[in-house]
Formats: sequence, structure tokens, C-alpha cells
Amino acid sequence: MRTARFLLLSCLPLFSACQLLGEREPAPQGPATRLQGELAFEAGQLLLQPCGEQQPVVLREGSSGLLREVARIGEKGSPLFVDLDGRKNATAETELTVEHLYHLEREGHGCQDPDLRRLVLTASGNEPDWNLRLNRHGLVLQRPGQEPLALPYLEEQLPGGSYSFSSEANGQTLDLWVAPQRCIDSMSGALRHMSAELRLDGELLRGCAALGGARQR
Repeated sequence: MRTARFLLLSCLPLFSACQLLGEREPAPQGPATRLQGELAFEAGQLLLQPCGEQQPVVLREGSSGLLREVARIGEKGSPLFVDLDGRKNATAETELTVEHLYHLEREGHGCQDPDLRRLVLTASGNEPDWNLRLNRHGLVLQRPGQEPLALPYLEEQLPGGSYSFSSEANGQTLDLWVAPQRCIDSMSGALRHMSAELRLDGELLRGCAALGGARQR
């Protein structure tokens, strides 16, 4: 309780800053930028340390709900990894107004994931546990106690920003549907921006999904 309260109090200067920014003329915005990295509070500001870069970026709330999600996950000692996009201030390259959250989590490989920018999509669920990673060449499904299943796939983009990924190979049928919907992992509390339904040989599994670094929304 004490740490959660500390985190919320730390956010207050950010809310105030957002209000002040809203009262003055908006800064000119640059092109959309996709970034992944670790979050930190410093001097009343929320900073992003992008993966593989030295210069931190000051984050502005925008319409993403980022501060709410950071407060929800709370402070538990390990850094928060985030995948997001937004627009940099055209006159201040180290400021970015966040427009969309793809992924926010405290567990996982974060910047150390070697496939971070090559993935088309990641999806996972619990009870039973499953994890699915797709790149441009194929997909790999992992489940506890079973060998990883590597398959080719066909992709179909559906109305409303949804996607379908399907595969029939090695005597197995796999269908994955993902839809744009805020989704919270029931075990870790991680946020992803899409819900997922995986049907494997007739068994229906549910979970959350996010577009990877190789795919823009």
C-alpha cells in the first residue's frame, strides 16, 4: 500500500504538467515514432530510456492512458518495459506525446529480447499457459511440457483493425484471432493492446496480444 501510494504521489506532478500543457498553445508535432524501452520517474517527469539509445525521452500523457496503467501495475522494484508510439515535439526532439500503448509489463526480457524489432505479433494466455510469437517467416507456439511447434501461417487483415492468422501443417490446424481491445494478463498484470483467441485442433484458448516491432498499427 505504501509503495503504491508513493507511485501515485509521484505521478501528481505529471498530471499537473499535463494540465499546464493543455492550457497553452500546443507544440508543433513531428511524425509518428515507435519506441520500446524502460520507464523511470525523475524530477517529476516520466522518462523513457529507449532500447539501445543513450538519450532519454520525456513522455507526455496524450490520450494513451499511460499514467493510469503505470499506477495500476505499481512499483515492485523491477523496471517497467513499455512499447508505445507517439509524436515528438518538432522543436524538442527529446519530448514525445504518447498516442498509443502496445505493451506494458514488469516481467519478461524487455530490451534484451533479440527478436524485439523482428516480431510481427506476440500472444499469450494462462490456464493453460501458452505463448505464440510470429515473425515474417513463421510462428512458434510454446506450451509447458511440450516441444515448441513451428509452423508457416497465412495472415488476413479484418475490418476494425483485427487480424486472423491460420496454419494447417504437420496434421495440425491452428487459428489465431486478435482484436484491438485493452487486455490485462490475469497472472502478471501486463497490458497489451489486443485480445486474442487461439483455436488449436478444436481447443479454444484465450489471452492477450500485441503487434511486434516489425508491424505498425
